[in-house]
Amino acid sequence: MDTTVQNIVVEKVKTSKIDQIDFDNLSFGSVFTDHMLVCDYKNGAWEIPKIIPYQPITLDPSAKIFHYGQSIFEGMKAYKDSNNDVWLFRPLDNQKRLNISAKRMAIPELPEEYFMEGLKTLLKLEKKWIPQSEGSSLYIRPFIFASGKGFHASPADEYKFIIACAPSGSYFSGKVKVLIEETYSRSANGGVGFAKAGGNYAGQFYPTQLAVKKGYQQVIWTDDNTHEYIEEAGAMNIFVRINDTLITGPTSDRILDGITRKSIITIAEDEGIPVEIRKITVSEVVEASKKGILKEMFGAGTAAVVSPISGFGHKNMNYDLPELESSYASLLKKRITDIQYNKTEDKFGWRYKV
Repeated sequence: MDTTVQNIVVEKVKTSKIDQIDFDNLSFGSVFTDHMLVCDYKNGAWEIPKIIPYQPITLDPSAKIFHYGQSIFEGMKAYKDSNNDVWLFRPLDNQKRLNISAKRMAIPELPEEYFMEGLKTLLKLEKKWIPQSEGSSLYIRPFIFASGKGFHASPADEYKFIIACAPSGSYFSGKVKVLIEETYSRSANGGVGFAKAGGNYAGQFYPTQLAVKKGYQQVIWTDDNTHEYIEEAGAMNIFVRINDTLITGPTSDRILDGITRKSIITIAEDEGIPVEIRKITVSEVVEASKKGILKEMFGAGTAAVVSPISGFGHKNMNYDLPELESSYASLLKKRITDIQYNKTEDKFGWRYKV
């Protein structure tokens, strides 16, 4: 049956597959909901979004996504509280960042109302898919790619915006051991590191595989020129605690303006934690570890929220971080997730009811 919700056509599945899903054993991003939102850009304009059953996409072999990599995405979550209400966390920040990425990749910007109304309509339809167990959520993946045809090296004339959703349990468990990268770079000055472009992540996989072979789980990325400055941890922003001061690098055209990163900075300052936003040298981190004043390192991002680092490798040496009874990582993660799951006051106005 087709119905119209705020000009968005909704085509519902005939039979839901939700009863086939084991919600107690959800791996990250591998099970998908019944529906997805699709919106096409054609003839110089975005068409009205529609919601259809989740299904494969058919593309011409000459579609420019395959040849020139015009592809961007966002990562978000929907949360269900004890009253069965559904919440988003700073969704307008994701919408704005999607358009920042679009502009850098020569993709037409998407109207805010298409993003927000489309997302809300989809989530209301998929409400039963949002898990309610501790640490679980509905992961939301909005993305845009070039669907226009042709081998000519130029921006496409057609694009496709999709929102797909995956009920997921906790993203990471336990701490990770990381290798400080000295050869490869995630991004460069004047490049697209600040955009959530698919190619940024493709370029990370090979160096990460090399680190895994050496016994590490992830890579800490350093600057492209000297490899002297710490910039990101895997696909996450990075925080370093030296003594009682929390330090993170400034955003730039090499570093993603992470929404979790911004939230952590605000909450840390609210907690009275000294915060410094400045460049962090590898030598500073190594020396702090040798002196015993390097207390914590952790990644910050949508999927894991906070991912503690247990140790790092650099120049064939390994450095372990101490086990803390009360860490900044656990405090900040709890503050953020309590807001996300509607367990506490949201003094910052970040929570968004669907």
